[in-house]
Amino acid sequence: MTSSQKAFALELDSNPEYQRLLEGTPQTCGMRSGRVYLEAGESCGQHSTKDHEELLVFLAGEGVVHIGDDVDLKVGLGKVAYIPPRTLHDVENTGSEPLAYIYCVAPASVE
Repeated sequence: MTSSQKAFALELDSNPEYQRLLEGTPQTCGMRSGRVYLEAGESCGQHSTKDHEELLVFLAGEGVVHIGDDVDLKVGLGKVAYIPPRTLHDVENTGSEPLAYIYCVAPASVE
């Protein structure tokens, strides 16, 4: 651990909106994280993980993680989803309540 990296705890605020949690260097070695709220029918928009891997931890609601054009993963409260490097994906709220999740993105070494 370098002198700029220290262990810490964060509180999730009670606002139903995006909350940045980890911002990457120098706060972490490269991991970024945040909490996302999607209202019914909303999606985060298709994007790529590029050279990163991503973990989604679902806190509330129900939805689908669309992987590319041909894979749909059902997600919601109590589930996690892993998205490997260089993967197009989108998260969509398919329920009637807000879909809330935390994403953690970290640089990946692909062999």
